[in-house]
Amino acid sequence: MTTKLTLGRRGLLQLGGAALATPMLMRTAWAADKFVCKIAHSEAIGSPFTNAFDKWTAILNEKSDGRIEAQHFPASQLGGLAQLLEMSRIGTIQVTAAGPDSEEAIAPEIAATAGAPGFIYKNEAHVDAVLQGDIGEEISRIAREKTGVEFIAYGEVGFRHLLTKAPVTDLASLQGVKLRVPQVTIWVDFWKLLGANPTPLPYSEQYAALSTGVIDGLDSDYFSILGFKWHEQATNILPTYHWFLPKAIRMNAAWLDALPADLQELCRTSAKEVFAEQRAINRAGADKALEDLKAVGCTVHPFPAEEKARWEEKSASLYDTFGATSPETAAMIAKIRALA
Repeated sequence: MTTKLTLGRRGLLQLGGAALATPMLMRTAWAADKFVCKIAHSEAIGSPFTNAFDKWTAILNEKSDGRIEAQHFPASQLGGLAQLLEMSRIGTIQVTAAGPDSEEAIAPEIAATAGAPGFIYKNEAHVDAVLQGDIGEEISRIAREKTGVEFIAYGEVGFRHLLTKAPVTDLASLQGVKLRVPQVTIWVDFWKLLGANPTPLPYSEQYAALSTGVIDGLDSDYFSILGFKWHEQATNILPTYHWFLPKAIRMNAAWLDALPADLQELCRTSAKEVFAEQRAINRAGADKALEDLKAVGCTVHPFPAEEKARWEEKSASLYDTFGATSPETAAMIAKIRALA
């Protein structure tokens, strides 16, 4: 009887130990399956783009039941654009956003879809025909192969315009104006053709550069001019619509591939849904953002169709120059222009 009781107690102790260990094992397994997703970019706080990332972050956390821990760092909090691009490629962060032109050195055929060369996109319907169709899928595959990131969706900041200290109203008044450009060759070449003095600078340095006179102006969308308060240093706007900047939502491919299949699907489908909404909001709000800029003291100068035509003609040689980068780039430019 004593032996049986002892064995019974031992069995109960073993059973109790296993019962106590089970929640610990479950917590350990859950922790091992938790994937931290750092989302970092350079867009302004309060912009439609940043608001979309806020929404997407919440969706990833909620709909993954906590298996994805998404963290959002807007407005260059983790570094400038060049740093964020490199961090997303090596996996230090998992997601960033930038125009496809940022891959100019690695995959110039991708850069062509970022409104490069200037005036290649005629309107927003043209943009959608390119990026929401076969070309959008193609450049995502190219990005995966050549850069280690997947373009899982496309947002946008829209058409870019000129913001300058002194009025620029035509080609004559543009000559020699020091304009900030990203550190991308095609942007430099575009403004040189038009007679400006392009000055490559990191995105985060534009306010200081305006205030100190390092630059006389910049080109940007209306939301960013408001969000980063560049209008405090320059108040003249020329609505040129010269460059449309889509933003690829770039996810580190190795990190994405390591997720369970359902979480991979969640990342891709939720990004597409959120940034489709972002594009609609961005387009609907652009006119209001311009009115807001007028309200804070900006002057909007007219840009007649005949003047725009002169700018287009002056910069048209860039199609051939940029297309000469590679046969793939020339083919991509031709496909984009054919969809207009």
